[in-house]
Amino acid sequence: MQRLGRKNRPFYRIAAIDQRTRRNGRVIEALGTYDPIHPDATKQIELNEERMKYWLSVGAKPSDTVRDMLAKRNMGDLKEWEAGREHDRKVVAAKAAAAATAGEKKD
Repeated sequence: MQRLGRKNRPFYRIAAIDQRTRRNGRVIEALGTYDPIHPDATKQIELNEERMKYWLSVGAKPSDTVRDMLAKRNMGDLKEWEAGREHDRKVVAAKAAAAATAGEKKD
């Protein structure tokens, strides 16, 4: 997602970009838009679903935010994504536990 818009008025372009490119770098293909401020919730997300499915089929990995958007539309391999999220949750929990035990040892 590329952030556009002015201050306090975000607007995002959903795009296929190379992983090594910076966030607002060169776009391979624009796939849709996300306007979180739009009053009509049905018009907040606009996706070219056909092209999105193509990019997912050739191995593109969506960001967490885009993954959630796709999950709401039942696109993509949700089981695989949930397994990845579960792993991420365990890593965060382990870091929090390690920080808590380190904090207890200082006292």
